[in-house]
Amino acid sequence: MCAYATTAENRTSLVEPPITPAMPWRVQQVDVLPDYRLFVRFLDGLEGYVNMKSFLFSDQVGVFVDLRDPDRFTQAALVYGAVTWPGDLDLAPDAMYDQIKAVGEWNLD
Repeated sequence: MCAYATTAENRTSLVEPPITPAMPWRVQQVDVLPDYRLFVRFLDGLEGYVNMKSFLFSDQVGVFVDLRDPDRFTQAALVYGAVTWPGDLDLAPDAMYDQIKAVGEWNLD
């Protein structure tokens, strides 16, 4: 039996020595927005949006199909500088960074 409860919080502070993501493309902040969008801020201060709606309702959705449920989508959290959801789902922070740096938004299609 687990001696403590598991939560969705970022647990990097529990590792000895602490893990401090330092790459500029690591996500520092994620906010869930309406209509399957995210606002993200990276360690270097770059900010932008991720639009997942078209992807989530496409035939290519694959393992991300559970995120069609708005309640599930709002469970986005940060783990080691990456946007994640329960069930081992995550977005590649480096690809997200490159698209946002180029055009201000990452549209997953």
